[in-house]
Amino acid sequence: MISKRLTKREEDVMKILWEAGKGFVKDLLKQHPEPKPHYNTFSTIIRGLEEKGYVAHNSYGNSHEYYPAVSKEAYRKLFIKNVVSDYFESSYKNVVSFFVNEDKLNVDDLKELIELIEKKKQD
Repeated sequence: MISKRLTKREEDVMKILWEAGKGFVKDLLKQHPEPKPHYNTFSTIIRGLEEKGYVAHNSYGNSHEYYPAVSKEAYRKLFIKNVVSDYFESSYKNVVSFFVNEDKLNVDDLKELIELIEKKKQD
């Protein structure tokens, strides 16, 4: 199970890998927005992600084709859980309150959320 947080650079690489599905370092690096990191830096990040369990590879001689070992959804759940724990006292109610106070959620949004919760209860 994944538990280690990713750095911003690691997340950027994972986003590329999730989008691509798989690839060799040189091909994945092409998809990186400017400014692109050096090839060796990018390769080091991918190997670090592999050590953390986020990435795996297939070997073809001396070449490695990397692919995500963790889905974007699995990482999203871990990320949100950590944010809620670290910044909102493990309270999802506090998260919703934060967004209401920041004018990011309105009454209609909250009504939709209530409907979603009620529907989920019925399932």
